[in-house]
Amino acid sequence: MFSTVLIANRGEIAVRIIRTLRSMGIASVAVYVEADAGALHVRLADHALRVPRYLDMEAVIAAAQSSGAQAVHPGYGFLAENAEFARRCAAEGLAFIGPPAEAIEAMGDKIRAKRTVAAAGVPVVPGGISDLASWNDFPALIKPSAGGGGKGMVLVRSAAELPEALASARRTAEAAFGDGTLLIERYIENPRHIEIQVLADAHGNVVHLGERECSLQRRHQKIIEEAPSPFVTAERRQAMGAAAVEAARSVGYTGAGTVEFIVDGRSGDYHFMEMNTRLQVEHPVTELVTGLDLVELQVRVAAGEPLPFGQDSVRLRGHAVEARVYAEDPARGFLPTGGRVLALREPSDVRVDSSLTEGLVVGSDFDPMLSKVIAWAEDRSSALRSLDRALGSAAVLGVTTNIPFLRALLAEPDVVAGALDTGLVERVLPSLPLAAPVPDEVLAAAALAFHTTPRAKDPWEIADGWRVGEPAWTTWRLESRDGIHEVGVRGLPASGAEVRLPAASPSDGSGAVGAQAAPARIVGARAVAEGGELAVTLGGRAFRFTAAREGETLWLGREGQAWALTRHRIGDPGDRAGAAGAGDGVVRSPMPGTVLLVKVSQGDQVSEGQPLVIVEAMKMEHTVTAPMAGVISELPVKAGQSVDMDAVLAVVDTEE
Repeated sequence: MFSTVLIANRGEIAVRIIRTLRSMGIASVAVYVEADAGALHVRLADHALRVPRYLDMEAVIAAAQSSGAQAVHPGYGFLAENAEFARRCAAEGLAFIGPPAEAIEAMGDKIRAKRTVAAAGVPVVPGGISDLASWNDFPALIKPSAGGGGKGMVLVRSAAELPEALASARRTAEAAFGDGTLLIERYIENPRHIEIQVLADAHGNVVHLGERECSLQRRHQKIIEEAPSPFVTAERRQAMGAAAVEAARSVGYTGAGTVEFIVDGRSGDYHFMEMNTRLQVEHPVTELVTGLDLVELQVRVAAGEPLPFGQDSVRLRGHAVEARVYAEDPARGFLPTGGRVLALREPSDVRVDSSLTEGLVVGSDFDPMLSKVIAWAEDRSSALRSLDRALGSAAVLGVTTNIPFLRALLAEPDVVAGALDTGLVERVLPSLPLAAPVPDEVLAAAALAFHTTPRAKDPWEIADGWRVGEPAWTTWRLESRDGIHEVGVRGLPASGAEVRLPAASPSDGSGAVGAQAAPARIVGARAVAEGGELAVTLGGRAFRFTAAREGETLWLGREGQAWALTRHRIGDPGDRAGAAGAGDGVVRSPMPGTVLLVKVSQGDQVSEGQPLVIVEAMKMEHTVTAPMAGVISELPVKAGQSVDMDAVLAVVDTEE
């Protein structure tokens, strides 16, 4: 057995591998880039070495050699499915904790993989690999031949969409995987996405560990996964498992791998989609229902040990569900977000695979997934409820996440019933409350928190509002994503105060400044801050928030939601960056990232909706369009330039 293993990865998967290595008595070596110098995986590892890039094979191998590691675990992403890296490890005497390079090549090339498994008798989806521009069977799905994780996959519904879709998919494939080769397949409408976990050793043993249901996804990116699938019967599990085992055998596979199938939700017919020659993000749900540690099994297989069990010994017990927590904003089209984690509360009664720490800066250099929350119970409905409770207890302040969206999705009737398909999320999105107004209790809590902050020694400036005659109101102008709200406070929050809340506008349900006038509401309130929490009583109702402040912005978290409220002083513009309307002609970046393409020049005449700039973040492209017809009067960005969220990309002037 190895005494030291280097982990060629970062984030939550590196942390998860370190914990298994520690339980096995194996020393761990982390690698990191400058941006990750203070990351959790660096702090938890027994040793840590800096490398220029996570994709720098020679630097990673040199780090393994200098640290005395005998093996390298690639995690997932980065070098995990790089056959050249597996060969380089072997050439340097390092065990690669994964399959042979030949198996990675065979399955990493989706075109070759389909041919290989079809020859082994596994059903595949009809598709093409040449002359893609002339494909005429729509709808169709474009896929990068290399890589995975849904990156670069584009759904095309007509021949008119095909040229731009091919160009976009090729750009993404080249950026994410270094290979722009594409294939196209017939798109099966609203299928289920079900995958089989396989394990193989170097002694000829291959087993499967049942299936995972991965149908809840958006733009081919998985969101919530579970095991077992509510759709798969024992007979179908046996058939799909046997097909997955044959697929693994067909390429001489060893280690942990996943065979993914597209399944017709009506007939149950299944087709091979691809094989991921690595550990999957969603592997914890399999671990919880089988009681096995897949990372430990990977390490033991790489060390030459046989699998300690056969197929007949595999038992599935209970139900497990996983939710992926992303740094993204569902209310802004799921665009990537960023920022510093000011306060963190992670669930304690379920499994959490996470690399989050307070003070961590979430940037746009890496995948937006921050953590995974995984719940297990004896049955599916109990597991779903447990996961929802866990997400409700979480708080990540300083970075906008998708946690409220996850909770809303878990409550959808079709999700509860297990009536899943890959199009479900997109269909229910319009009905989900992704941009609800800031609740009264949040506005009151923020005003009380600002009111509590000491501001002066002058007795006339003390925030209790005492004056000769009636106590005075202090008006707090609080800016949130849905506008500016005026909230009045008088008295001392710790001993008893009053809050004057804006009345909701009949038209939009908000209390934003400029809304239709209505009588304000005055309620009694108290607020006490202690230990990163803010306890508020408002009109006889008690609320408790996780709270953190950064400058003039206060973040409040409760029941999985988070709100950022910024003190808006008199004289500040009513439309902070990002809040400007389309009518001003200023085109801003919807996310932090890198300018990929600039499609216009200064002085160009543009039409409303015309693409101007493509911004890329975390391997996702977003096309920013002209808000109106006019002339490009300013164009301060160029390809390759990094931009912050709400940075000005262009200015369109209307013609007089």
